[in-house]
Amino acid sequence: LNMQGQVIGINTAIFSVTGTFAGVGFAIPSNTIAKVVPVLIEEGFYPHPWIGVSGTDMTPEIAEAIGLEEPRGFLVISIQDGSPASRAGIQEGSSETVLPRREIPLGGDVILSIDGITVRKLDDLLGYLEQSTQVGQIVSLGIWRDGETTEVDLTLTARPGE
Repeated sequence: LNMQGQVIGINTAIFSVTGTFAGVGFAIPSNTIAKVVPVLIEEGFYPHPWIGVSGTDMTPEIAEAIGLEEPRGFLVISIQDGSPASRAGIQEGSSETVLPRREIPLGGDVILSIDGITVRKLDDLLGYLEQSTQVGQIVSLGIWRDGETTEVDLTLTARPGE
């Protein structure tokens, strides 16, 4: 509950090293519950919106290697065949590059925004998808590709296996 007595989350688990009811609690936000539960009741499942990319959050080393001024966004390393990203023409990494502490395929698109909302890291993208979109919706991705920014429209589908 918040200070006004409104439900803001529902506890789902607690991590406790003592075995008592003291520790770190984990909760599902109430706005997620309000969105998901009616669909669960009616359909028996909830289709989560999905793009079909994997990659890594931008770091200063990656940004420098690809010529991106500010280290923000999500670098697309691979795309699942038949996914919304694949159908929309999103590009995956193509050239293995050795950076400090790791080897990474560069050359893929960098997702900088979704529907005009800044993407600094993957959590921003996933949070927006879960909170503000639904399967079948068209979203606009702000993409950085080969030194230029462009917009790509993409139709969301349900995550595979749902």
